[in-house]
Amino acid sequence: MTIEITSPDVEALIQQRTQAGAFKSPEDLIRAALRSSGPDARTGADLIAALQECPYPEVDIEPSRVPSPLARDVAL
Repeated sequence: MTIEITSPDVEALIQQRTQAGAFKSPEDLIRAALRSSGPDARTGADLIAALQECPYPEVDIEPSRVPSPLARDVAL
């Protein structure tokens, strides 16, 4: 497989990261990027769990439930 980079700024970023030693090769950089965005990447549920583990348990993160004056009851 051949991957062509056509954007000069992307190519510069890849060069910068590999020259800085963050990755051994462009292939390692691509592998890390794909792993971080794969199906095992963090989800909204992970974000909610992190927020619920807040170090300030007295802070209520649940939105208040207030009936809207624009809504009306419907009897079916």
